[in-house]
Amino acid sequence: MILHSYFRSSAAWRVRIVLALKGVEAELAFQHLRRAEQLSPAYRAINPQGLIPSLVLDDGTVLTQSLAICEYLDEVLPDPPLLPSDPVERAQVRAFAQAIACDIHPVQNLRVLKALEALGQDEAGRQAWARRVIADGFDALEALIANSDGPFAFGNRPTLADVLLVPQMANARRFGVELRWPRLQAVEAACMAVDAFEVTRPERQPDAE
Repeated sequence: MILHSYFRSSAAWRVRIVLALKGVEAELAFQHLRRAEQLSPAYRAINPQGLIPSLVLDDGTVLTQSLAICEYLDEVLPDPPLLPSDPVERAQVRAFAQAIACDIHPVQNLRVLKALEALGQDEAGRQAWARRVIADGFDALEALIANSDGPFAFGNRPTLADVLLVPQMANARRFGVELRWPRLQAVEAACMAVDAFEVTRPERQPDAE
C-alpha cells in the first residue's frame, strides 16, 4: 500500500496511527500542502479532491477521506478493533470522531484559512477564527466523554475516537489554544503512551520540517 501523506496533516496522521495500531507498514508518498503539491495534475489523477490522505491499495484501488480509510482498515484488519461491538457504543465513538472530522477540523484547516485570507481577513483574525472553532468543539467533546470510564475516550483501549482526538489536540497547540479540558488532556496522555501514537507524530515523519 502507498499512503499519500504530509507530516503536518492531521487527517494523514489519523491513518498513520491506524496503520501502526494494526501493525501494517505502508510506503509513504509526500504531498507538500504549503507548496500546493496536492493540487498538481499528477496527484489529482489519484485523488480528484486534491486532499490528503489517499491510500493506494496493492491492486491500485484508491481510497480517500481519512475516516473512510480508517474504517476500511478496521474492517479488513479487525484486530485490534477500533469500534466497540455494542451498536450504541459504536455510534457514540463514531459521533465523537465525526464531531472532529466534520465539525472542527475542516472549518479550521488550511483551505478555509486561505479562503478567509482571500476575503481580506488578516493573520490575527484567521488565527482567532481557528482558535474559536477548536475551543467550541472541544467544549462539546469534553462533555461527550465526561462520564466515560477508562483512560481512553471510550474505555480501556484506543478507538476511532482517540485516533481523531490526538491529531486535533496537536492542531489546538499549533494555533495557540489554551488547553482547559482535563478529560481530553488525560485521554491524549494515555494515547501518547501507546507506541502507535508516538511513532506517527508529525515531527517523527521523514518529510518533517
